[in-house]
Amino acid sequence: MIYTLDHEPAHIHLTGPGQAKINLLGPDGSPELVSSVGIKRSDMRRLFAEVVERREEFLKAWERIHG
Repeated sequence: MIYTLDHEPAHIHLTGPGQAKINLLGPDGSPELVSSVGIKRSDMRRLFAEVVERREEFLKAWERIHG
């Protein structure tokens, strides 16, 4: 999820049975996990891999929403 009234840096929020925040551009240019609460480690690995795979799509959405 990308919130419309959110702040830099470009990031997404994962919500469901837990919550996580992932910066789309970490220090090395790849996604970076900021926080995770209530998500099993195995599920977080799977979700993070999907974010890595879809990073460009998420960055384009961030740009469209936030300019």
